[in-house]
Amino acid sequence: MGEVIRWAAFSCVVVPLVLLWCGAPPAGAAGTALGLAAVTGTCRALLHRSEREALRRRGARHAPHRGRHHRTGTGVHRGGRHPGGATPVG
Repeated sequence: MGEVIRWAAFSCVVVPLVLLWCGAPPAGAAGTALGLAAVTGTCRALLHRSEREALRRRGARHAPHRGRHHRTGTGVHRGGRHPGGATPVG
C-alpha cells in the first residue's frame, strides 16, 4: 500500500507542475492539485480500512475455537500432571 500512496503523492506534485509548464492558469493547476490530493487521501483511507478488515478476518479464521470455559482443543482437563501420561493402564 505504501508504494501506491507514494506514487499518488508524487503525481499530486508533478501533474500541476506539468500543467503550469504547458501554460495552464495557476488557479487551474492549484485546483487540480487539490482534487488529486483529495482523491489520494480518500484512496489511502479506503486502502487502510481494507487492510485492517482483511487482517481482522484472517485473525478470526485462524484463531483456535475456544470452548465454553475458554479451554482450547478437545479433552483438555483441569488440574496438574496426570501420572502415567499416555501409557495404557493394564
